[in-house]
Amino acid sequence: MTKPVIPPNAASGQQDALLTVTNLKKYFPIKGGVFNRVINHVKAVNDVSFSIKRGEVVGLVGESGSGKTTVGRTVLRLEEPTDGSIVFDGTDITRLSKPEMRRYRKRMQIVFQDPYASLNPREKIRTMLGHALAVHHIGRPEEREDRIVKLLEQVGLTGDYLDRFPHEFSGGQRQRIGIARALAVEPDFIVADEPVSALDVSIQAQVVNLLEDLKAEFNLTMLFIAHDLAVVEHISDRVIVMYLGRVMEIAPTRKLYRSPNHPYTKALLSAVPNPDARARPDRIILKGDIPSPINPPSGCVFRTRCPIAIPDCAKVIPVPTEVSPGHFSACIRTAPQGAALSTPELQDAP
Repeated sequence: MTKPVIPPNAASGQQDALLTVTNLKKYFPIKGGVFNRVINHVKAVNDVSFSIKRGEVVGLVGESGSGKTTVGRTVLRLEEPTDGSIVFDGTDITRLSKPEMRRYRKRMQIVFQDPYASLNPREKIRTMLGHALAVHHIGRPEEREDRIVKLLEQVGLTGDYLDRFPHEFSGGQRQRIGIARALAVEPDFIVADEPVSALDVSIQAQVVNLLEDLKAEFNLTMLFIAHDLAVVEHISDRVIVMYLGRVMEIAPTRKLYRSPNHPYTKALLSAVPNPDARARPDRIILKGDIPSPINPPSGCVFRTRCPIAIPDCAKVIPVPTEVSPGHFSACIRTAPQGAALSTPELQDAP
């Protein structure tokens, strides 16, 4: 009997999901010609589905250009989705107006990749964190000073830093301030967009440990975006692997790192440094560069670099299919025999 395809968001227990993303697309128009008309689209996110349970940290990984950051920004409506739905705590926020969306800004926050660029260089830390509290009417004005000091202490800083400007801090300290700003409004959900990629390795570990501690203290739900699989393994409960705008694999962290199913995931993991030479998998070298999202390959978008691709890979778009409990993979070569594997190749219209 053929096993039906289970949508990848079922892997997280949709009934307890704080965030459910279904068939999300984000296309950026390319304009040109005499009349500056739309002549093509960058398909940054192309039919992505997943969900995140309350209190869960889900890692989102892939090479540069895979669409990770666009997913994070679109989920928060910092970018408007082209198609699909984003359900946050039971409400589809995809079509909400800007005034309606304002109610959810307090509950959904972001920690940016570049801690210096994300902070106003003309504002002292006292003013910066105070704005966040005032905009969302958190606490009385006379109480906010104490709340700001407490926020700094929660991220490993002290009240002595209140009257300093961003340029007076190290990179790691600035990222801690960015985290404090996100926490100031007491959010339910945080997108951490490569929050450690701009930091030294020793500082990366400190910031990741801080996020882990804050997750436990505040029961945070988080989408943790990164290209460093070693960092993602340390903090995530589950991992989503993306390539060229599509989901390749979703699995619990331990299962994905021990038994990856998709050839792209195997290639990424083979490149992770491992001090134990006996445990290090054979390095898989991917040929060529990631194709352009303006004109992605037909069928499986990974097929042009895949070491096990066959002609059928060019004809169908693989659907993420459950290969073991809670483990989904979009590959016609590695899915269980008899599983429903793919959908016909369709022309994606913006």
